[in-house]
Amino acid sequence: MDNQTNRLLPDLRFPDFVNEGEWEEKKLGGIVTKVGSGVTPLGGESNYKKVGRPFVRSQNVSWGVFLLDNIAFIDEATHQNSVSTEIELEDVLLNITGASIGRSAVANELVSGGNVNQHVCIIRTQKDILNPFFVNQFLISELGQKQIDSFQAGGNRQGLNFEQIRSFIIPTPPTSLEQQKIASCLSSLDEVIAAHSQKLVVLKEHKKGLMQNLFSKEGEAVPKWRFPEFEKDGEWVKRKLGEVATILKGKGISKSDIVENGNLPCIRYGELYTHYHETIVEIKSYTNLMADDLVLSKENDVIIPASGETQIDIATASCVLKNGIALGGDLNIIRTKVNGVFLSYYLNNVKKKDIAQLAQGISVVHLYPNQLKTLVLNMPNSKEQQKIAECLSSLDDLITTQSKKIEQLKLHKKGLMQGLFPKTND
Repeated sequence: MDNQTNRLLPDLRFPDFVNEGEWEEKKLGGIVTKVGSGVTPLGGESNYKKVGRPFVRSQNVSWGVFLLDNIAFIDEATHQNSVSTEIELEDVLLNITGASIGRSAVANELVSGGNVNQHVCIIRTQKDILNPFFVNQFLISELGQKQIDSFQAGGNRQGLNFEQIRSFIIPTPPTSLEQQKIASCLSSLDEVIAAHSQKLVVLKEHKKGLMQNLFSKEGEAVPKWRFPEFEKDGEWVKRKLGEVATILKGKGISKSDIVENGNLPCIRYGELYTHYHETIVEIKSYTNLMADDLVLSKENDVIIPASGETQIDIATASCVLKNGIALGGDLNIIRTKVNGVFLSYYLNNVKKKDIAQLAQGISVVHLYPNQLKTLVLNMPNSKEQQKIAECLSSLDDLITTQSKKIEQLKLHKKGLMQGLFPKTND
């Protein structure tokens, strides 16, 4: 809302519509022809088919796009039992229950003619009055999500009913052309974000495939794939971790010791679960504790949590690529001449289950140096270690760059949405 004139106007407006006048708040229920959802077929998943009518569930509806890799299908007879909730082209499909509540997308030719279950609501607009793509962008905007949240008891986002959906207040520009322009602008960004997200999925799948083939599996003397220069280098060598590494423990550094502008970079064990991956270059946390009282990293150290909630989670290795990083308590430090980056990838993939089996405990799981020393490794020579490490690290760099690109696009879209939709009074 423009505070000076009390007029409903966005901060950003396309030049063609600057003189078109103020927006109007409209109740969704007055300009839709349908608000409703379907049911899960009798028999549930056992009634799903590999072909037939698309059956859209909440996991298929994302932010402005459909995720159809795991789309279910129903046969014609099952569809006819719920024909009243058949999806039409350009219906808005809104998730109304569960963790994905509030996600919406506009039905395209891939899902039109299909059906929905009870977790997905069909919103069918009078298109000459309310552009469905505009409605969709409103629903996934901060303004739309705020209205959705207002109906959730205690902010738990438990569910939306049809009456609540009909009561949505949508700020609407005076012409359908302006609605279409806004929708096209934001929808095109959704398509770009979706394309980059798909590229990220492909990169991660490629990495997964590489790791399955570049490391030798249990009972195999060599991996399935080998770089040409190492094909004649013979079998990988079995060694216990304690034979090729010294394993020590970190020291100190509680959560209260972390300060924003501290003098000493440090790593706490919980950050291996939430922040770091196979390699650690940029340090998240700092402290003002004295370095002489702590254990400092040496370049190539591999660290693994010494405690965690589950056995499989504790099997999480990262290689520290810098000297002088304070390594907190509840960290196992593997100090070795084996390539640390190679070792981190190897432990996180080939040896994850073996490490998990070494850990002990019920409510809190512990992993001790003496246990890690017994871990049997199968390793190539140092040059092959380095080649594998470089290959996987470079791929992770691409994955990180791609992830950042997606986040930048999402931030760009968020800024556009904040400007293209007017601020309203609560």
